[in-house]
Amino acid sequence: MQKKNNYISIYSCIVILLLASCSVSNNPMRKEVKQLLDGTIADDTSYVYALPYEEGKSFRVIQGYFSQFTHKERAALDFNMKRGAKITAAREGVVTRVKEDGTKGGLKSKFRSHGNNIVIQHSDGSRAGYWHLQHNGALVNVGDTVKRGQVIALSGKTGYAFVPHLHFLVWTSKNGKWQQVATRFQTSKGPKYLRSWGKYKNVGTK
Repeated sequence: MQKKNNYISIYSCIVILLLASCSVSNNPMRKEVKQLLDGTIADDTSYVYALPYEEGKSFRVIQGYFSQFTHKERAALDFNMKRGAKITAAREGVVTRVKEDGTKGGLKSKFRSHGNNIVIQHSDGSRAGYWHLQHNGALVNVGDTVKRGQVIALSGKTGYAFVPHLHFLVWTSKNGKWQQVATRFQTSKGPKYLRSWGKYKNVGTK
């Protein structure tokens, strides 16, 4: 039954995405990300993040960078994760923000303020955000130093969310302004930028 429910959730996502507007972002980064995904340009210098869940686990990306639904202006990823799934730090760093008191979620703007989240700052000054966490689902506190792969939270459906999932994004500061950036992840096929609807297994450092 659980497996059937997971399929229903995924198919529901597909329907929602197909019904969404066909307009896309004019953000110049969108073109760069497409080139990185297509292999038109290569990147072998940026940090390679760990997938944000436990080693041996696999989850599907239900929204990729600059997707046509809620990521039109976002260099962010949505991983389809049921409530209570363990979320791990994709990179070591210091916790700078924790919100876990949100109780509501859904596709209404009034739910945005309920989005539970954790933000971790890395040694190079960049930050990673983990969103839509379960109520009281944060397992770290502000000021904690976390290791790559450490369990930091439980997945949920708080805030502006259509299904339980993890919304993951990274920001860097440039000329005093924060901007979202696409990131590479360690996969079974080596360092890759993740694609929408791809399912990826955390293989650790192998």
